[in-house]
Amino acid sequence: MTKDQAQPDVTSSEPQTATGANRSAKTRQLLGMKGADVQETSIWKIRLQLMKPITWIPLIWGVVCGAAASGNYEWKLEHVLIAAACMLMSGPLLAGYTQTINDFYDREIDAINEPYRPIPSGAISIPQVVTQILVLLLGGIIVAYLLDTWAGHQFPTITVLAIGGSFLSYIYSAPPLKLKQNGWLGNYALGSSYIALPWWAGQALFGTIDAKIMILTLIYSMAGLGIAIVNDFKSVEGDRQLGLKSLPVMFGITTAAWICVVMIDTFQLGIAGYLVSIHQNLYAAILALLVIPQITFQDMYFLRNPLENDVKYQASAQPFLVLGMLVTALAIGHAG
Repeated sequence: MTKDQAQPDVTSSEPQTATGANRSAKTRQLLGMKGADVQETSIWKIRLQLMKPITWIPLIWGVVCGAAASGNYEWKLEHVLIAAACMLMSGPLLAGYTQTINDFYDREIDAINEPYRPIPSGAISIPQVVTQILVLLLGGIIVAYLLDTWAGHQFPTITVLAIGGSFLSYIYSAPPLKLKQNGWLGNYALGSSYIALPWWAGQALFGTIDAKIMILTLIYSMAGLGIAIVNDFKSVEGDRQLGLKSLPVMFGITTAAWICVVMIDTFQLGIAGYLVSIHQNLYAAILALLVIPQITFQDMYFLRNPLENDVKYQASAQPFLVLGMLVTALAIGHAG
């Protein structure tokens, strides 16, 4: 055996593993996910990180649901482009605004829970953050106005929704109201912003919204409240130190986890019951079946260890929740 043959091969395995882990952490950080403490230097990547692209998905999906519920969406180029513009407004622009302003007002909490976040780490200056907030807000309102113009609205429904949702985002994060200080009110405001508002925008773009649709989607937002509670588990320690009354702080980890899953499951099954009442039995059955895997993942991950498995639970169970939203929207569109 030669000397070269006798030496173990250590030239690639560990460095490649480290490189892969580093790449994964950077991707997670760019998407705005927790637990990724790799420092970024590109100002545009830092700005994108503040906007948390991972949070755009439910709002974009909400627009899809609203368009489906209108019963008037057609698969033609014009409608696809207009829907994409509505998704741009709801997701990158206004959700990006929401996440950036939330990080701005949460910088003290993040300094405890996630000190690697762009603002507490000093990766971006306060004036740069304020500029980003204003640009995203103005961009979202301008796109909303253009969508109202395309739809021929005499009353600027989508613009009002954009302004109202932006104001809700502001009072959710900013003092003196800072709705997120109240676990119930803050989480419901967050849930309705992620479900009801983009749904209304998509439906108003291609049809009309009425009191029945508004009530139905606000009820669905109670399931969104449960999802919002899941997000509170990542910041329990900082919330407790700063006196924020999130549900995990008020009720304890285990009780808050049970409140969360009961709300998610109960209100979806309630919506399934509503679909039965409007004679959309097939859609109701599909929606009820979609709750089963959610309950399974709740037992496998979330209820056993909410602090460690919150992200894993969201990744496994939320697709069934958002798919159920589309089933409900299709049922409403089919019912006319």
